[in-house]
Amino acid sequence: MGSNDKERFEGYLLISFFGNAVFLFGQVPATADPGASWLEIFFSGGPIGVTIMVVLILLSITAVALCAENVLSIRSGVLMPPGLAECVQQRLSQGDLAAARQLCDAQPSFLGFVVRNALAEAEGGWPAVEKALEDTSAEQAARLYRKVEYLSVIANLATMLGLLGTVVGLIMAFREVAASQGAARPADLASGIYHALVSTVAGLVIAIPSLGAFAVFRNRVDEWSAETAYAAQHAILPMKRALAARRAANAPPPPAPPSGTGVR
Repeated sequence: MGSNDKERFEGYLLISFFGNAVFLFGQVPATADPGASWLEIFFSGGPIGVTIMVVLILLSITAVALCAENVLSIRSGVLMPPGLAECVQQRLSQGDLAAARQLCDAQPSFLGFVVRNALAEAEGGWPAVEKALEDTSAEQAARLYRKVEYLSVIANLATMLGLLGTVVGLIMAFREVAASQGAARPADLASGIYHALVSTVAGLVIAIPSLGAFAVFRNRVDEWSAETAYAAQHAILPMKRALAARRAANAPPPPAPPSGTGVR
């Protein structure tokens, strides 16, 4: 499977995740009253329940926005602009270090930033260049990870908020039992129990797709970070050869053997 086919497959997978989430929201049952809508049940938990549901809705919107942004930004064409590595390698083969830097500046990206910082350490020799390449690659990968990890945070928050809504709903139900001194009818408990179940469903419907998207994007960051680092190292190979040749040319000649070894 090519890289483009894999990216399309992952995009379809994410769409499936959130499509199933929307479907599950549509299956939230209505109240016992046929005239009531599921939206009324959604906001049936009083001020605390309404606050929890509003936060869950905001988390779901944020998760969708993050997924869309990551789909657009974590792609091979964005991280490694086509032809950049080859052009940099060609300029370095010609000994034009300034032109190679300009190419990287003209195409800001993961690969361009890594190669630009590696070329900036050319005066320090190949060990300094290699260290700059490794450090910059790790820094850029960490930036991508930080964006992806927000999906994991959203999944955990949604689960905890759903659990909080469940507890609030159970408190409402048992409050009715206490207020009626144990004589509460099932209809009196229905509102609290409904709210408890809807909160749980809402939290899980947000958490499950968010965790799935987090796993997909985490694997994509791992894959493209490794490939970008390899492409950067391959692009600056001519400079490695040039630095090795310069070091050999500047190396002091070996000491001459002693002129005589006579023994008195």
